[in-house]
Amino acid sequence: MPGPTAKDIHHALRIDESRCNGCVECTKACPAKAIRVRGGVARVLPERCIDCGECFRVCPRRAIIPVTTTYMDLTRFKYKVVLPSPALYSQFGPNTMPEDILQALLLLGFDYAYDKAYTCELVFSDVKKFIEENYSGDPFISPVCPAVTRLIQLMFPDLTDLILPFRAPREIAAKAIKSDVHKRLGIEESEIGVIHITPCLAKLAAMANPPTEEKSFLDGAVGISEVYGSLLGALKDSKAEKRDQPLHRSSGTGINFGRSGGEVAALGIEASLAVSGVKETFNILKAVERGKLRDIKYLECQICPGGCIGGPLTVQNRYIASNTISSLVKLFGRKLKVEEMTDLEEYDRNYFRLASKIRPQAIPALDTDTSIAIGKMRLREQISRALPGKNCGACGAPDCKTLADDIVRGLASIEDCIFVKSGLAGGRIAELKGIRKR
Repeated sequence: MPGPTAKDIHHALRIDESRCNGCVECTKACPAKAIRVRGGVARVLPERCIDCGECFRVCPRRAIIPVTTTYMDLTRFKYKVVLPSPALYSQFGPNTMPEDILQALLLLGFDYAYDKAYTCELVFSDVKKFIEENYSGDPFISPVCPAVTRLIQLMFPDLTDLILPFRAPREIAAKAIKSDVHKRLGIEESEIGVIHITPCLAKLAAMANPPTEEKSFLDGAVGISEVYGSLLGALKDSKAEKRDQPLHRSSGTGINFGRSGGEVAALGIEASLAVSGVKETFNILKAVERGKLRDIKYLECQICPGGCIGGPLTVQNRYIASNTISSLVKLFGRKLKVEEMTDLEEYDRNYFRLASKIRPQAIPALDTDTSIAIGKMRLREQISRALPGKNCGACGAPDCKTLADDIVRGLASIEDCIFVKSGLAGGRIAELKGIRKR
């Protein structure tokens, strides 16, 4: 089943207009050019947004608000399971064990805490086999970071076939949890709530907009920063209690999924590459598009610098967090726990594989009529050349090229450029006046 259209996308952020002063910091930071300032207030263009959270990071007035689940939302479920990102294990220092964190989560009102890092190991055991059997020259691209998936759908549509056709580990875990709880406790799956603790906005959006399926297996998500304070207090109590049933199951390899390079390390395929950060990801996808990475079998891309530990909803400095993960990897070792388990036999491929291929969701064309669209493209280039090239952002668009595109689409006018409006566009004034008359 194809995913939602661009118009149907629900995003994981909103702008508090009472706080926004139109400073254009967010427009400059957005890699997808999805934000404009109009009437002194930032506006998100939903068809362009990839929910990377870069705008959230740079907003000096905290006017960009994550749209997450509240604890009140959990009351509708009979049985509540929390599914934390492995990045959560990096937030409390090397002396706080994953088991302590999982046990502490139970004290926050959950009935069970599931170690998602274990599912990461489980999934990538099958991913390695898939790559070895299906590699044909172009690199497979990781499906784990939903911001990267959305970036490819919008700006690199020809690369969608390279996205590995696997569900993200969080979705696989959620589906398996509901099935297991139903079998063990007889609780209907509709009464089982699985809540993801996430380091980023993109995973919040992916829950609302699964790329190929009708709905997510997750029922809610909260940011690490939202639960961090409560979890600190609960950790003191969890360490004091002794429980017979251990919750932590993963090796250091699963924990390592919290940072860039974790997937590559789990696969153990030499011809693999890990990249993190907005600019780095964008540039490496350009290289793939141009056919320059045909010697690479697997490409792990993450929008956040350093991977999930650098997510906008984390608390700890990402370098300190990375050091904590290094300590945990050393402590728990790199030998996959799934090699000692029989769980892999309990999962058929329907758990791992996507229901259908991920499809492009390209930005709408300039016009449905090809000849008119070509004319608009030429006009856009003419306007772009005529604009002063200052890229100051004062017009409300991130740069002059984007303003030209907005003008052609009828979303802005040439007079939005302060240099044109004030007569400071130099020798371009006559050309701009000619464009205005058309």
